[in-house]
Amino acid sequence: MSISRALRKDRDRAESDENAIHIRWMIRRDMPDVMGVELASFEYAWTEDDFLRCLRQRNCIGMVAERGDTVTGFMIYELHRTRLQLLNFAVAPAARRGGVGKLLIGKLIYKLCSHRRQKLTLAVRERNIAAQMFFRAHRFKAAKVLRNYYEDSGEDAYQMEYRPEPEEWAEFGGEPVNRVAMYEDNQG
Repeated sequence: MSISRALRKDRDRAESDENAIHIRWMIRRDMPDVMGVELASFEYAWTEDDFLRCLRQRNCIGMVAERGDTVTGFMIYELHRTRLQLLNFAVAPAARRGGVGKLLIGKLIYKLCSHRRQKLTLAVRERNIAAQMFFRAHRFKAAKVLRNYYEDSGEDAYQMEYRPEPEEWAEFGGEPVNRVAMYEDNQG
């Protein structure tokens, strides 16, 4: 291989790395970028204090998606014993329809299965049709209507849920089993 071809290959690899989307833990210095995405995405946006109050909780986790040095999306979720609850999720308007949201959801589904939790839940505004369609395209189903859910507007929300399919569980040794219930059934 010629030197110029090898240099071109290295340059192309570096360019593709710059365009790659990386998902990592959210850190304090991400807050200005996260707030920019939040304000560009929602009419009733969280404040920085809302983010910090949430992230100080032991069971709350924040992650960002970045391309190069630019935060293109984020998610905040809570860990519960049998489920994950997505609290906030946004992709920068300029990065939408580029796979960022799909990667973030994929990361959550992986965490759901690998941590043996049974479902992923979220609430989405009744008027946020784009979000409803996005989550529906990723196999979330509306489970119930949450009346007057949002204090800022009194708007209703849909609770949406994602439950892994058996083939998704297979990678992690099968579906979670309630061993206490199995023990009780065998005793009776």
